[in-house]
Parts: sequence; C-alpha cells; structure tokens
Amino acid sequence: MPEQSDQPERLLIACFCAAWCRTCDDYVQVFDRLRASFGVRADFAWVDIEDQSDVLDNVDVENFPTLLISGQAHVYFWGTLLPHEGVAVQMIERALSGDFTASTTPDIALVNQRLRATLAA
Repeated sequence: MPEQSDQPERLLIACFCAAWCRTCDDYVQVFDRLRASFGVRADFAWVDIEDQSDVLDNVDVENFPTLLISGQAHVYFWGTLLPHEGVAVQMIERALSGDFTASTTPDIALVNQRLRATLAA
C-alpha cells in the first residue's frame, strides 16, 4: 500500500502577462515577494502571453494579470488578480492547505499541462 504524505503537492503559481501591460509591471515586485515567501512549497513562472503563446494554444487571456494556481493534475485558480499581495497570499495559502475545489475546465487544465511541460524541458 503506498505511503500517504501529509504534505500537500507542490504548487505552480504562474502569472500570465503582456509586456505592454502596465498593471503587469506593478505585479513583478509582488510576484517576486510571493516567490520569496512560498518558493519552498511552490514553483513560480512568469508567462508573457506573446512570447509563450504556445502554452495558451486556443485559450485567450482577456484581463491582466491572470494568475494560475495549480497542482500537478488540478487547477485551483485561473483568473484575473490585480497586484494586491494580501489577496494572492490568501489564495496561495488556501491552495497549500487544500481549501480549494479543483477546476473542471478542460482548456485551463491543458494550459497547466503545457506550462508544466515547458518548465520541465
């Protein structure tokens, strides 16, 4: 019987932005602080939607910045999250504690898989 771990899976926190987005510019420092705080339990990726459009395939990012919080097989959050550090911290803590219902949106699950494959390469 496989041994169960009390540790939650390692998360991926990805910020989908565009170089021309001034709000995304404001998120850079917030994202760096989130990485410093949670880097032991989560991987972080900054995704420029124009330079890394293959990750998105047919998914449109309509508002910026869009944040992805996911596990290996589940997406816990996909949506616009302005650079309010406190809100991002709460969401990451909820995901780490298992207090999120996984999304069932197939397109976003594929974005998660493609991004993870890109990061592993």
